[in-house]
Amino acid sequence: MVPAADRVKKPGQSSVWLDAKTPRSGGGSGTGRGGAGGGRKADPAAPALDREKITAVTVELLDAEGLTKFSMRRLAAELNVTAMSVYWYVATKDDLLELALDRVTGELTLPDPGDDSDWRDQLRQLAQSYREMLIGHPWAAPLMSRFLNIGPNMMRFSTASLGLIAKSGVPLERQGGSLAAVFQFVYGYANSEGQFYRRAAELGMSTDAFYQQAMGMIAGEIESSELFRRASEVMEARGGGTVAEMYGRDFEVALDVLVAGIEAMGGEGGPAAQEGQGAGI
Repeated sequence: MVPAADRVKKPGQSSVWLDAKTPRSGGGSGTGRGGAGGGRKADPAAPALDREKITAVTVELLDAEGLTKFSMRRLAAELNVTAMSVYWYVATKDDLLELALDRVTGELTLPDPGDDSDWRDQLRQLAQSYREMLIGHPWAAPLMSRFLNIGPNMMRFSTASLGLIAKSGVPLERQGGSLAAVFQFVYGYANSEGQFYRRAAELGMSTDAFYQQAMGMIAGEIESSELFRRASEVMEARGGGTVAEMYGRDFEVALDVLVAGIEAMGGEGGPAAQEGQGAGI
């Protein structure tokens, strides 16, 4: 366990995955060291802890209360242990948040490497799964810009993404940018969507009621303007009876645009185009 004084003096690791220390297990109290050779035994009355359980409860708290309210003391209270007991398994709060982030990344539905389905459909499904994960865990998006994101689940996601873009025929030098276009879009879209849902919840309103209230206020200010008329036409044409349906339809259209762009680049520089050039076509 990292002494409390050292945690204050020394910054945490740049990533928990770069920490070579093997996670300890077996201790459960603030004073016990389990089988780590500390000479003191864990309190048998204390709840059994391990890194997996601590991470799972962290995710539950973050989902319920948000990132700003999360603390190691709050986590310890939920686990019914002392805060120092938690530090037996993770050196810093950042380490724990990084573990929680990779845990929810494991919820993504990844394509089977052996599946020969159309890469376009697989990419759409992966993007949709990514969106659902970010909406379901609104705290995850800000953490993604804070950590290196090199945990095992994130690496599996990256490997799957690279496998899909390789099927597209996009030239190698454009594959990274193509993936960035898709998943940075999903990241921003889902973050915005999730925050809208959270604001409605904080006000004790349904998302549809909150939307109607907001639109009513806007209509009162600019009802006679050309902007409002055009925006109303676009929203009516889009369809969707609920806020969730409207978000879903806009997401699908935007994703179709991105996939079509990737497909076009694959046609321009992919294997088929290169063969045609070689034949003098």
